[in-house]
Amino acid sequence: MNAPVKTETLPQWRLDDLYCDRDDPRIETDLAKAQAANDELARLKGRFLALRADPLRLGELLDHGINLYETATNGLWSVGAYASMAASVARDDPAWSKFEADFRARSSQIAAESLFFTLELNQLEDPEIEQAFKAHAPAARWRSWMRRVRLSRPHELSPDLERILLDRGPAVANWARLFDETLAKLTAKVGKESLTLPEALNRLSDPDGARRKQAAQGLAKALEERTPILGLAYNTLVFEKQVEDRWRKYPTPQASRHLANEVDADAVEALEAAVVEAYPSVSHRYYRLKAQVMGRTTLDYWDRNAPLETSAPRTYGWDEAKAMVLDSFSDLASRFADTARTFFDQPWIDARPRPGKQSGAYSHPVNSERHPFVFMNYMGERRDVLTLAHELGHAVHQTLCSPLGTLLADTPLTLAETASIFGEGLVFERLLAGASKAERRGLLAGKIEDGINTVVRQIAFHRFECRFHAARAQGELSAEEIGGVWLETMGESLGPAIKLNPGYEHYWGYVTHFVHSPFYVYAYAFGDLLVRGLMEKRREDPASFAPLYEDLLAAGGTRTYVEALQPFGLNPREKAFWAAGMTQLERLVDEFEALV
Repeated sequence: MNAPVKTETLPQWRLDDLYCDRDDPRIETDLAKAQAANDELARLKGRFLALRADPLRLGELLDHGINLYETATNGLWSVGAYASMAASVARDDPAWSKFEADFRARSSQIAAESLFFTLELNQLEDPEIEQAFKAHAPAARWRSWMRRVRLSRPHELSPDLERILLDRGPAVANWARLFDETLAKLTAKVGKESLTLPEALNRLSDPDGARRKQAAQGLAKALEERTPILGLAYNTLVFEKQVEDRWRKYPTPQASRHLANEVDADAVEALEAAVVEAYPSVSHRYYRLKAQVMGRTTLDYWDRNAPLETSAPRTYGWDEAKAMVLDSFSDLASRFADTARTFFDQPWIDARPRPGKQSGAYSHPVNSERHPFVFMNYMGERRDVLTLAHELGHAVHQTLCSPLGTLLADTPLTLAETASIFGEGLVFERLLAGASKAERRGLLAGKIEDGINTVVRQIAFHRFECRFHAARAQGELSAEEIGGVWLETMGESLGPAIKLNPGYEHYWGYVTHFVHSPFYVYAYAFGDLLVRGLMEKRREDPASFAPLYEDLLAAGGTRTYVEALQPFGLNPREKAFWAAGMTQLERLVDEFEALV
């Protein structure tokens, strides 16, 4: 079908199984439970160290204390999820922004009372903890959580300094809020239209080159007008991070992210090196071929994601996308499809674009006692079908590991992207299998571009962050300087076939990961290439793969990425592992070259 998708008929979530509105009494009930658990935990202060010579009593106390900590976490995360999700579809409503900010401040105050807990646990020695786990077996279930807590041991500060950082966290977070609200209010003047940020970005895939150019230039102008605010917010947040990193003695700006991801810096460096080495054979070559197909020697930046056909692109109605995702998940295992189907049957997906709704997509896990919610802006394009599969992959993953409880289900980013990217891959295989020869070239181009956007572009984003943070250590960067760093890193990754026309220097401003989650972006490339390895294992033996894969997802955050991949015979510490993933992407470019 090529009719435009009627966005007014798309689903909107209902959050009332969390809370009905800002005044729902259940909010205060859940916060009171969190406060009570936190207060009880606070009364244990000092006892963990006092019992360090008594393994049995220490084990019992550890089990009790961590259970209290999880109870408090559940209450705070539930209300926090509601505040975040409700605000994300109403960024033009100051009342929701205030509710979100006020909750963040209140949550910080509640959590501050249990700040001593992990600090005190980290004063225990490893043998003391292990003996306690052996003496009281129920406590041993927390071993993996304790491992993650103790990763931060060398970087912890005094209790007073930790409290100051926690107390001022909500104020620092307001810089990210300013960034978000500035983008949410952005409108790009495109001819006689005023487009929101998601609409303008979507227009860059329009089959009409003139419409793409108009949208790109309109968006560039809108971002340029807001660059002083966006640049100030970004400069400030990076400076704040540098101050904290200095106090915590992190060796690099990326170190805290690696720690949170439980990933070795060497593995990330090997990943980056493998991708950068493949720039010429993958992204540079592909864009040269695409320019050739389009009858050009070079492409303007707004042509980067242009469809190869000038006719209206294939669109997919919501029901069609739903069927495609469920059928693809079912090919892997019925449990994956059955879990995903629940999200369609219940009002747990918000897909309808509308004014005030922020751009992007996510699956929010809330906590292990609740169910996830899926957020996206569905426009009916192939990319949107894949995004739906991506976020439902997250939702299935979050559901499968929820029996572990909130603390153990929490998954490092390097593994958290596994199910989502795998879901995309399954749907693409179905799209390609049903394509005619004429459609195959366009689908293949789309798949390559998805790979470039997920791997090459995200590594370029990572390199932009690395360079920006290094430059910011010498002082604040002007809008022109930020744009210069952006053009340098993007130019390296895209190659000579893409012209970075005037205006593109402002496009860093819509990448919200830079302000919300510094150095998050490499996790996308990590996950994509990791999934390429997993999908190769599935092709080798589909029957034995499914249970191993389900086990990987159900393990949540209880295993490191190295442990999680051992059953598949994969070693992500080796550069050859990442290079093999890039070779798979290069083979797609080979296939595309043969078609053109």
